[in-house]
Amino acid sequence: MALTIWVDDWQMQCCGDPFAPGDVVSWALMEVDPEDYVHLVGEERAEGIDFCEEHHGGEEGVPQVPLEVVSVVEVHCRYGLLPGATDRVRGPVPGTTELVPVEGAADGWAKAREGATFAGYLVTATRQ
Repeated sequence: MALTIWVDDWQMQCCGDPFAPGDVVSWALMEVDPEDYVHLVGEERAEGIDFCEEHHGGEEGVPQVPLEVVSVVEVHCRYGLLPGATDRVRGPVPGTTELVPVEGAADGWAKAREGATFAGYLVTATRQ
């Protein structure tokens, strides 16, 4: 069964190992609340996210799961002050998400897109 996994840009940039379709990786997977990703990828796509990859803390004793990477998509969006916000915190602007298939290895340093910021990857993988 295929899983959809969110991989944050900053985790890859800090200490992630590059990966590409066909690679076998071993990741600590944390269950997610899809609502946490609606602002990044929209409601329909967020509903399909099963896990996030985590290697900076989180729950102790989370085992590494061997996975084969099937596909990788970069997620880019525009950030700005959100409508109705009472503070000056910026966030992803709904409706500005761009999904770009990765051709080659994902290393956390996606090519910039005009008017959008790289946020992370949606990875489709199968358990090994």
